Amino acid sequence: MGLSKFKGVLVTLLVTTTLGSAVETQVTAQAATYTTDSSKSVTKMAYHKKSTTGAIYNQSHSKKVANLKTYPYTTWYVTKHATLRHGNSKGIYYYVQNTAGSVKGWVWHGYLKKGKSPFGLKYAKSAIAMNYTTGKTVWSKNANTARPIASVSKIMTLYLVLKKVDGSASNWNQVVDTSSQGLISMSQNSSVGGFVFHTGHKYTVKELYDAALLDSSNNAAIALGKWVAGSNAKFIQQMNAQAKSWNLGKANFVSASGLENSDLRTYGYAYGSANANMVSAKDVALIARHLIKDYPRILTDGAVGSKTIDGQLCYNYNNLLSGRKYAQASLNVDGLKTGYTPLAGYCFVGTGKMTGKQRVITVVLHDENEFTETRSLMNHAYESSSMAE
Repeated sequence: MGLSKFKGVLVTLLVTTTLGSAVETQVTAQAATYTTDSSKSVTKMAYHKKSTTGAIYNQSHSKKVANLKTYPYTTWYVTKHATLRHGNSKGIYYYVQNTAGSVKGWVWHGYLKKGKSPFGLKYAKSAIAMNYTTGKTVWSKNANTARPIASVSKIMTLYLVLKKVDGSASNWNQVVDTSSQGLISMSQNSSVGGFVFHTGHKYTVKELYDAALLDSSNNAAIALGKWVAGSNAKFIQQMNAQAKSWNLGKANFVSASGLENSDLRTYGYAYGSANANMVSAKDVALIARHLIKDYPRILTDGAVGSKTIDGQLCYNYNNLLSGRKYAQASLNVDGLKTGYTPLAGYCFVGTGKMTGKQRVITVVLHDENEFTETRSLMNHAYESSSMAE
C-alpha cells in the first residue's frame, strides 16, 4: 500500500461510555510530513499507471501534484528512487515526470508498471486513424458506433455539391435561392446560423460552398442541398443514397447541415424521425476519403484560414492548420471539417500528409480536446510501418 493512502483517511473508533454502551465515532487522521530515509538516482526508465488509483505528490507529501487517473495514457519517466517514512511506516517511491516535463513528483512504486503507456485517447468517445491510400484502419476506438456528428456532416453535403458542379465554372456561378424565410431567420440566429442571408441579395454556389466549408454555415449548407436536389427532403435522400452506394452501414442522415431536428423544426427544415445525423467514426473517415479522392480541391479549399464573402468574414476553425494554436508543422494538416452541437460534442475530421508517409485521415467524435487528441492520433498513426510511403 502507498503511504499516501494514509492521508486524510477516516478512522473509526469504538468509544465505551460509562454506561457500557459502544458509541461509534469518526475522526480524521492527520497526515504527518513524509521524511526521506534514502534516495538515489537511477537510469531513466519508462513506466505507466497500473490502475485508476494513485497520485503524485511533492517529496514531503504536503501537496498533491496530480491524480494518475487524470493522465490515463501517459508514460512516466523515472529518474530517482527513494525510501520515504511516514510515522512508523515506510515505502519505496519513484520520482517521475511526463514526456513534456510539465508534471513531476513522487509516486508510490506499486502504482506503476514498467514500459511505455499503451496509446489511447482520453476524451474522444469514438475515433479512428485511417490510411487514405489503402482505406485500412491504423487505430480506432469505438469506430463502428454511430454517433451524432454535427457539422462534420457537411463533408457529405459538400461532396454532393462538388458532384453536381462537376468542375463547371458556370455551375459555380449559378445563383442559389436563399429567399426562404426559414433560412433567413436561421442565418440571423448566431446559435444556429452563420453567414447572414440578406433579403434580396443573390449568392452564388461558390460563395455558399465557401461559407459552408469555412464558416460552417448551416443555412448555406441547406440552401446548397436544395440547389442540388430541388428540395431539402430530396437532398437528404440523396445523402443516404450516396452512403448506401458506398456500403456505409453506420450512416443515417436527416440533416444537410448537421443541426439536429430539435433545432431545425423551428425553421421548417426538420426531416425524418430521428433527431440527428448518426454516423460512425469509420464511416465519417470513408466519406472523407471519397471526398478527397474524387475532389482533391477540397484540400486546397479547406486549408484556407479565412475568407471575406459579401462583406462577412468566414473563419476556418481548424486549429491544426499552419500558424494555428495546435499546429505541428511536420503533420502538414490541410483539412478538413470541424463540428459542434451540445448533443454531438466537439467533432473533427482531419487530414494531413507527413513527408515520406501516406496521407492520414483522422476522426474524433464527442471530444472536448479535439485538436490535441487529433494531433496525438496523427503522430501515433505515423509510428505504424503501414503508413510508410
